[in-house]
Amino acid sequence: MRSEPVLVTGATGYVGNRLVPRLLEAGFHVRACGRSMEKLMSKAWAKHPHVELVSADFFDRDSVVKAADGCFAAYYFVHSMDGSSRNFEEKDRVAALNMVAAAEACKLEQVIYLGGLGEDDPQMSKHLRSRAEVAALLHSGSVPVTVLRAAMIIGSGSVSFEILRYLVERLPIMITPRWVTTPNQPIAIKNVLTYLIGCLDNKKTFGQTFDIGGEEILTYRDLMLTYAREAGLAPRKIISVPVFTPRLSSLWIHLVTPVPAYIARPLAEGLRTPVVCHDNRIREIIPQDLMNCEAAIRLALDKVQHHQIESHWTDAGLLKHPEWASPEEPEWAGGTVYSDCRALIVEAQPSDIWKPLVRLGGTTGWYYGDWLWRLRGVMDRLIGGVGLRRGRRHPYELSPGDALDFWRVSSVIPNQRLVLVAEMKLPGQAVLEFRLKKLDASKTEIIQIARFLPKGLLGIAYWYAVTPLHKFIFDGMLSGIAKASGYRTLEGPKIAPFPRPKAKLSPTTT
Repeated sequence: MRSEPVLVTGATGYVGNRLVPRLLEAGFHVRACGRSMEKLMSKAWAKHPHVELVSADFFDRDSVVKAADGCFAAYYFVHSMDGSSRNFEEKDRVAALNMVAAAEACKLEQVIYLGGLGEDDPQMSKHLRSRAEVAALLHSGSVPVTVLRAAMIIGSGSVSFEILRYLVERLPIMITPRWVTTPNQPIAIKNVLTYLIGCLDNKKTFGQTFDIGGEEILTYRDLMLTYAREAGLAPRKIISVPVFTPRLSSLWIHLVTPVPAYIARPLAEGLRTPVVCHDNRIREIIPQDLMNCEAAIRLALDKVQHHQIESHWTDAGLLKHPEWASPEEPEWAGGTVYSDCRALIVEAQPSDIWKPLVRLGGTTGWYYGDWLWRLRGVMDRLIGGVGLRRGRRHPYELSPGDALDFWRVSSVIPNQRLVLVAEMKLPGQAVLEFRLKKLDASKTEIIQIARFLPKGLLGIAYWYAVTPLHKFIFDGMLSGIAKASGYRTLEGPKIAPFPRPKAKLSPTTT
């Protein structure tokens, strides 16, 4: 086995997060690369003796070269399709060229890229066109590249599976576009990972492009009906109409599923393109048992029901630490920051309070005024935001970078601190923080801090409009957390001064 590490870019994303432990099981040394060191450190495999962690910005060539230095090969899982990218194609182009330069500078022996199926035609979506362009750019360098082209990946937490799951579970009758009859050849995530590992250091795959898919070619209608059977649902009525444009399809997906419009739109555009394998050479080079759709859906559902989702499509969100967000920071020069701090004292230990605190959101809710939170989530979805439906990956575990309804977990210090950064549509930026302070052997103070950096007059007006609700929402939430702990409230909730400890707290991961 090789002594040099293999670089896994996008290691905190959906595929990368699952690939790393399997590479370790196969005996490889891994250099896991992502944008956030904190997200990397929070992964279950982060402390493995054969794992190195490195953060890199793929729009900075020197950063990519540094990450790849000393590696013998690299997996390339970088994609720029997020809410802040108006032109993800150009960003993907720049990142791919930086990978090519880094591979050549570091004398890598192989780059492995997971792209998308779809034949070149004028009707190809921007998403599929960008995936094909990235493959071509990687091939343009001198380092051998292995490209695997996949259609829909079926696995717990994959964006395609989540769209399928929510559409079928929520809509017994579906009015669908003509793309519902488009043929596609889905593949289970388990089989994708086997191909990815089998290509590594396999000279038969150097410089080659392979189509990967399952044994079955199905329409999206077939997939929906199959899901309904495997989930034990009544047969779904699917009516295809010619008037649904990709834009209307993406808006429908945005409203019915947790997948936001900025992801749904390019994916919906790609649904009209047949994605079928035309080259099956990979099956002889890397033989394996391919799961059929029924088995793949059944396994994914089992993982969801038992809260065993290894990775989720929401894991790819950018982890932000707003410089203005902490009360310990000096007065910020970038504008006025509005704050609300409340506290409550409970006859309990911090660990007793931590348990209900980290269950916030998802199916647990927000302990008070859930209908108001749901209303805010609906409003957010209607204006293009992520909404509450995104939920959470696990019912009682949180790590930096996790999505939590319309928040993103920024920092976690068990039994001490939880920081959430808002990702809903706002005229500004918002942070919600919880701190647990042990007062004595039997008392803990729960401190809740809301901070808001407005954007223009609309942001200022927004803060003053919602301020009257804080007493009900925030006081109720604090009381609800205390009640859920099962311990007696001794004092509060009440307005509190901002905590200003002598030593600045630094973000730490679980």
